[in-house]
This record gives sequence, C-alpha cells and structure tokens, in this order.
Amino acid sequence: MSDDTRRHDRLERVPTPGPRNSLRGWTDAKSPLRVMVNYVFVLLARLAPSLRLRSWALRRIGVTVGEGVSWGLEATPDVFWPERVTLRDDCIVGYDAVLLCHEFLQDEYRLGAVEIGERAMVGARATVLPGVTVGADAQVAANSLVTEDVPPGVTVAGVPARPVERDE
Repeated sequence: MSDDTRRHDRLERVPTPGPRNSLRGWTDAKSPLRVMVNYVFVLLARLAPSLRLRSWALRRIGVTVGEGVSWGLEATPDVFWPERVTLRDDCIVGYDAVLLCHEFLQDEYRLGAVEIGERAMVGARATVLPGVTVGADAQVAANSLVTEDVPPGVTVAGVPARPVERDE
C-alpha cells in the first residue's frame, strides 16, 4: 500500500469556482474531447468479449494494466481520470464494478489514485472510491463500497466495506 495515511489525506482537492457545484464546471477540469475518447475506450473495455482486448482498451486511456489482469464484463474505470487507475498482475475486477478516481462535490472536486494489488479481487458491482488501495491478495465482496484502503490478504464486505472473516 502507498502509506499509512487515510484516503482523504491523499486526495487532491480543487475548489469549485463560483456558486455552482463542481460537476457544472467539469469542462474546465478535463477536456470534453478527451473524456469522449476515454468513454469510447471504456465502452470497448466494458463490452469486448476478449480479456486481451479489454486490457488493450484500458491501456489506450492510460490505465496501468499488469500481466494477467481479468477485467469483468461491464466493469468501469474512471472516465475522467483513468490514468490514475493501476491494476497489478493477476488482479480481478468483477462484473459491473466501478473504480472512481474523482468525486464531484458542491464546493470542490477531489482526485485520487486507485490501485488494485497483485492477485486482489474486486467483486461484482463493488465501488472503489478515489485514493483507495486494495492490497495484494485482498478481496472485496460483491456490492461493497470501498471507502478506505484494504490491507493485503484481507477480505472486506458491506457499505461501507469492513473486514470480515474469510471462509477457506
């Protein structure tokens, strides 16, 4: 894992200019053309029948993809800042999981890297928030919301995700 600080301490914060929420000004944060190109490759990564093609599409938008990564059908990397996603060797990102590297809020938006460790698993429909590291050999249960780092070898589940005993 990156360090012992909390996820919130690692996030980059950008104040919202003016009275409107930060999502209203997203075009000042990221080029609309870049986001459109990212979206096309995200769609390819979500729907392609081949794991090799999915990894290729993810790499085209800046995701760091290790060897043997399994990217599940309908899984979605951050479309605005995919270059902040790292997928280590032999990790699994399950069906319809979401890896977010941004949070658009009322008074600011926040950015943070997401790292899925070697041989880690993110279950179906799980959501990983910005700034989170899922350690090597860790497991995130389906439908979980990961708001804090997951230590290596630990299984987490729930909303928010908390450590649970792993059945062997």
